[in-house]
Amino acid sequence: MAILLTPGRRQIRHTIPERPDQRANRRRRGSKGGRPTGADRARYARRNEVERTVNAIKSFRAVATRYDKRAYVFHGTVTLAAIRLWLR
Repeated sequence: MAILLTPGRRQIRHTIPERPDQRANRRRRGSKGGRPTGADRARYARRNEVERTVNAIKSFRAVATRYDKRAYVFHGTVTLAAIRLWLR
């Protein structure tokens, strides 16, 4: 029998805030609903910024299709895409 490790047992902090319907369901269950999740707003804002940046870099065709065979060439392509985004 496998032991299921939840994020709370592994001491992993929550990044995404709890949805209102999940919060209501947890409150409805009372003491069996578990502890409320403590989402960190600063971490969530940083995560959102990083995700948007990665998606913007992927909008460049050369990065999205990964035609480059060598890692150093692909790294250069990603760097060039990041510089073009920064200069916008």
